[in-house]
Amino acid sequence: MIAPDRVASNERTANDPVVQTNDGPTDPELIRFLREELGGDVSLDETAWEHVGPIWLWRGEGKDGQPSSMSWHFLTIDGEVAEAIRVASSGYSAAWGSVYVEAGIGKTCWRTSVFPSKAIQGYMLPIKASVRKAEKLAEGDVITVRITLSKGPSR
Repeated sequence: MIAPDRVASNERTANDPVVQTNDGPTDPELIRFLREELGGDVSLDETAWEHVGPIWLWRGEGKDGQPSSMSWHFLTIDGEVAEAIRVASSGYSAAWGSVYVEAGIGKTCWRTSVFPSKAIQGYMLPIKASVRKAEKLAEGDVITVRITLSKGPSR
């Protein structure tokens, strides 16, 4: 059981159950490619990452140039984790260079895509409303996300 003072937090304790959503790559061609590129066997640790950062809000712009009511919450994935995703997903990206992933924050896991960003040389992970609600998250909250490569689009 989670202590009452941790309910609004996205941190886990050793006793919190974690749902395993991916056993690593199973595609033989991907495994062969990664073995060649990384110089060794592919393990779960090489296709699963954690990243920490703040949630930020993107607002669309209307035809009149004014901010629209449309907005999305994102987490920026940069640095070593972005580079690892780029290497591990080489040749397996989807539309616009997006990469299918399974993400987890706290006890909430979901399938989505990360989208490349030229400006940050990394990826943007959309944090959907149901995840923010379940984990009691808002713009500016610094979170830890678990990311693994996924076999296909979200369901």
